[in-house]
Amino acid sequence: MKLEVRGFNHGSSGNVSCRIGEDILITPTGGNSGNTTPDRLVRLRRDGTVRDGGLPSSEWHMHLAIMNAYPHVNAIVHTHADCCVALSCLAKPIPAFHYMVASFGGNDVPCAPYATFGTRALADGAVAALSKRKACLLANHGMIATGTSLQGAFDLTVKLETLARQYLLACQAGKPAILPDDEMARVVERYTNYGRAPLPA
Repeated sequence: MKLEVRGFNHGSSGNVSCRIGEDILITPTGGNSGNTTPDRLVRLRRDGTVRDGGLPSSEWHMHLAIMNAYPHVNAIVHTHADCCVALSCLAKPIPAFHYMVASFGGNDVPCAPYATFGTRALADGAVAALSKRKACLLANHGMIATGTSLQGAFDLTVKLETLARQYLLACQAGKPAILPDDEMARVVERYTNYGRAPLPA
């Protein structure tokens, strides 16, 4: 519901999953806020077989591959949010035009190469793009955000779409200044302690 209210998904586009024990829960194929109820969520085993429920989202390969590759990821949000889609169609990463790009783990938000939706090729590309990153774009498709919780993955989704919109606006005005790698490394380090203790000046 939150994703549609914000306009990040329309109709049955996009999907969400979370880890539950050794399995994952994922939204059903064709699911949207109007027809997805708790009893329609699909429970998948780690090998992709259905433990409970009907047909999982067509992107179940991608969700399962990310969960299997990254044990720290407990939730995944995939959307077709407008600004992320627009940038994904350039098939380029979002560079360090703003220091908050570092909150995703490095000096850019990478873009996975294009692959047909619902395929293992798309899943493999997403896994590679998420190495040392919390989110990525999917070329000519959309975006993925991961988190240790559903709320965390949703919050990163909102942040990524905001940054994507700001980057598009900056590009319309001119050529954005890109922060150097050493500064982004400092910001990444500061994010590791953000909210845990007062940051040094």
